[in-house]
Amino acid sequence: MNKIILTGDDFGLSLQVNRAIEQAHQQGVLTTASLMVGGSATGDAVERARRLPSLRVGLHLVLVDGSPVLPPSAVPDLVDGKGQFSSHLIKAGIDFFFRPKVKQQLEAEVRAQFQAFQKTGLSLDHVNAHHHMHLHPTVSGLLLRVGREYGMRAVRLPYEPLLPSWRASKRPLFGRLWAGLLLSQWTALLRRRLRREGIFSNHFVFGMNDSGHLDLSLVLRFLKYLPQGVTEIYFHPAIDPSRGTAGFTGDISQQAEFEALTSPILRDALESSGIETIAFSDLR
Repeated sequence: MNKIILTGDDFGLSLQVNRAIEQAHQQGVLTTASLMVGGSATGDAVERARRLPSLRVGLHLVLVDGSPVLPPSAVPDLVDGKGQFSSHLIKAGIDFFFRPKVKQQLEAEVRAQFQAFQKTGLSLDHVNAHHHMHLHPTVSGLLLRVGREYGMRAVRLPYEPLLPSWRASKRPLFGRLWAGLLLSQWTALLRRRLRREGIFSNHFVFGMNDSGHLDLSLVLRFLKYLPQGVTEIYFHPAIDPSRGTAGFTGDISQQAEFEALTSPILRDALESSGIETIAFSDLR
């Protein structure tokens, strides 16, 4: 039987995201959420998660394009003049690999985020990283070393199967082919490390090449081309003001992803196809 994990990323980023994740779990098919422990609405996200014991929550490590948990003065080589992580992923990756001082600060921040998650009292379902930075060999090494101390049992493997993804998306093949080739060696390295350390993971993921475009029709096509094994589809849902959230900071695509997750059509499709919905902590 095929199994599927349906994840909402960026839990804690904003009230709009938090409300969408809560409702997508209560009224829809969402099974897990990835928590940003340094997000502006993290406290609200934790309160919602405590009210929803069936929602499994993992840690969404943020090491680029966001805010640190530690004071900026403790990680000066990771942040800019405003105390924010770099949004230049390639430059950040080079610094992570070649600068020992940066690596030391990076380990301190990774540990601080695990500690912050532990303090929430939530059970750690899984770990992944913002912009899939855990594919970086330095980050994955730190993740495994530090994560072991905090009971980490499962990690997202960001491997999107080329042909099923392309067939479902109805988009040009070249971009997916290029992205797959670019990431293939880092994905293979992460897979080997996870197996060696006895860390569970999904086999496949959908959403990498179509992030921001996971409307109902695309998700239904994903189910049609779902490969054998455990597949994770991750979303970035949010709710717009018409559903009671003032000051909406997302866009129409996030609303569409929320609507896909709460659609009875998707629930019926999962049930009729015999696909089992699970969380990472169900992996054995």
